Amino acid sequence: MFFGLQRGQKKEAGESVKRRQPWVDKYRPKVLDDVAHQEEAVSALRQGIKSGNLNHLLFYGPPGTGKTSTILAAAFELYGPLKKDRLLELNASDERGINIIRHKVKGFAKGAVGNRKVEGHPCPPYKIIILDECDSMTGQAQAALRRTMEEYSKTTRFCLICNYVTRIIPPVASRCAKFRFRLVPEEAMVKKLREICDKEKLNVSKETCQSLIEVARGDMRKCINLLQSAKQLKTDGEAITVDDVFRVSVYIPDDVIQQVVAVCQQPQFQEVLDLAENIVLDGHPISLLFEKLVASVSALPNLTDLGKAKTLLSISKAESALQIQGADGKLQLQKVLGVLATQFKEQLKDIDMT
Repeated sequence: MFFGLQRGQKKEAGESVKRRQPWVDKYRPKVLDDVAHQEEAVSALRQGIKSGNLNHLLFYGPPGTGKTSTILAAAFELYGPLKKDRLLELNASDERGINIIRHKVKGFAKGAVGNRKVEGHPCPPYKIIILDECDSMTGQAQAALRRTMEEYSKTTRFCLICNYVTRIIPPVASRCAKFRFRLVPEEAMVKKLREICDKEKLNVSKETCQSLIEVARGDMRKCINLLQSAKQLKTDGEAITVDDVFRVSVYIPDDVIQQVVAVCQQPQFQEVLDLAENIVLDGHPISLLFEKLVASVSALPNLTDLGKAKTLLSISKAESALQIQGADGKLQLQKVLGVLATQFKEQLKDIDMT
């Protein structure tokens, strides 16, 4: 009995797998020419590929700006089909301890590099190790990494990727050429979205594109994921609307912020506590609410500069407590709203006294 697939069946199976791919992988840049906006890093990589010699690299910047995609595209241009053998990609936030550096990274780094060449690719005599989210690595692991980078630099190049360059210890950072990845501008995001919409035959208006960009805020990966998620709500050919985008995104509506400001100007403090309770019950992310509240409070015409400063300071402390200390979101929200309500109340007292 023949269990294999015929050539036509294999082609159909391959196309089926491609259709099921997440769009962020399906439309990931394959070569450096496809990378949007990050001209400085792309230019340096092109020079390295042309000369056949790359430095250790450190890419840092906000998520979704193309850091991992850029180095993967460069690795393909260097090695072509040999990329699987010459490239090791690790997520350092999951594998962040010193043992990973001592065994997995060091084991790959000290291995010999073959002499095999592929036409059209320089295939230099070194390998590449990508450490994604390396700002999550422990101090001990980073210290061990420094020694490994130093010892095996002839046969291995490292590309460290992180969001916060200040969390990388100076001995490691000083060994790398550093490139900052900026948020993707609106024009580049629109161009990429239009390309995907054309290939996937999506009915997307200009307003819907604008809402995707507004919610993603320069994060191209988030933008593409939102588009694919919104597509799941629709049948083929049906238009994707702005409401669809907000339904699949974690987004704080403007009317929630307006309600916060309005209630904090009322004299009844119990209403402030009830509002905080309702916001939490509605499932709104507190960190995102704080983010929008900062912009709203800064623009309030009926609050003094001192009142704004005290409110923004309380938001800063609450955000730090949430992110670093794991504090309760509801309590931190009540605290911030209490400070804002107090500033409005004190301002009214000053007006009455005058």
